[in-house]
Amino acid sequence: MERKRPGMPSGARMPHQGAPMGPPGPPYGGSPAVRPGLPSPVMEPSRKRPAPSQQVQQQQQQQQQQQQQQAVQNRARNAKRRKMADKILPQRIRELVPESQAYMDLLAFERKLDQTIMRKRVDIQEALKRPMKQKRKLRLYISNTFNPARPDADDSDGSIASWELRVEGKLLDDPGKQKKKFSSFFKSLVIELDKDLYGPDNHLVEWHRTPTTQETDGFQVKRPGDVSVRCTLLLMLEYQPPQFKLDPRLARLLGIHTQTRSCIIQALWQYVKTNKLQDSHDKEYINCDKYFQQIFDCPRLKFSEIPQRLTNLLLPPDPIVINHVISVDPNDQKKTACYDIDVEVDDPLKSQMSSFLLSTANQQEIASLDNKIHETIESINQLKIQRDFMLSFSRDPKGYIQDWLKSQSRDFKVLMTDVVGNPEEERRAAFYHEPWSQEAVSRYFYCKIQQRRQELEQALAVRNT
Repeated sequence: MERKRPGMPSGARMPHQGAPMGPPGPPYGGSPAVRPGLPSPVMEPSRKRPAPSQQVQQQQQQQQQQQQQQAVQNRARNAKRRKMADKILPQRIRELVPESQAYMDLLAFERKLDQTIMRKRVDIQEALKRPMKQKRKLRLYISNTFNPARPDADDSDGSIASWELRVEGKLLDDPGKQKKKFSSFFKSLVIELDKDLYGPDNHLVEWHRTPTTQETDGFQVKRPGDVSVRCTLLLMLEYQPPQFKLDPRLARLLGIHTQTRSCIIQALWQYVKTNKLQDSHDKEYINCDKYFQQIFDCPRLKFSEIPQRLTNLLLPPDPIVINHVISVDPNDQKKTACYDIDVEVDDPLKSQMSSFLLSTANQQEIASLDNKIHETIESINQLKIQRDFMLSFSRDPKGYIQDWLKSQSRDFKVLMTDVVGNPEEERRAAFYHEPWSQEAVSRYFYCKIQQRRQELEQALAVRNT
């Protein structure tokens, strides 16, 4: 409880030293500008304190918001520290119960375990930022059927011979619960038919991925014809992240045919370090050897320039080319060809790692157990206080009761009088010459003036109504 100063109104308390003072008004250093009891109209307008501008008010509001945010952060930090401190048994309790050392050992082990789990979570988060791919086999099925002409057919389609080509596929040993559509593995598919049979305008069948593309399990092409047709399938794989084919000179130098941009730059840096091409005086530059000069066409360059210079040296990957014959032999109405293609799919471990980071079931269970530990430790501390009370009373009942009565008397005096301090000091005049006295008088005058002003404003409002 705080001590009341003489001359202050009931409920008003002095702020601690260094805290911001009360409402805006005249400086507290000199005599008050307005005396209590003076009516409001007598005040000179020139002596009134002008209201702060809107910009100043906004700055004050921003400062208050920042202070509130800082206070919330401090409270959260202090709460975390308190939670950790609340789980520790006091030294006196450990001395009374030697078996409690086992609990402290478990607490230390838990702290190490938490640190290890936190470090692993950070490692998983970093691993998820990098592409996690697996090489899998995609089995491609290319089949065709032939429909001979039927003179007695009612529709025009049945009276003309035609064939149908189907392109399908699936992953071998796919453990995923959600099967990926066949088209999701490709960026584009082009089927080139015999140009002499179908002309320049009808010999190409193309499919290209767009942002609104609907995935499908396969492709089919139907055309009229009664003779065997040679066709070429061009399949462009969908790489995530994108991959590029290297310029032949750069491919021979690095031993890489098709790779992602980051892997190509990493291979270039490895070549620079292996052949000691980095300038010893200026580490930012690379002294090109004869192979680098042939590729980048300069004797010296910055390593930061390489990504830009690579743009002209990276080409789209080569498509997968499959030659197929569409048979129309009536004795062999259905032919199927199988091809195995290497594709990259997301590592199943990636989804497990993501679900581990997003799972909250274990965290909720740990939080409930922590609450139980805090409650148990709190009850132990309360029992320790009760034990100390009983021990003190048993050792010296008379002295303990006297001390307890004195303490209760002091508390009763505080509750009844709401005064805390030294009455002997407050009796002397020197007590009122301390620095706080002048400030208290100024605040007292200010409060009285504000109270009088409110009363006058209320009286004027009543008269006007």
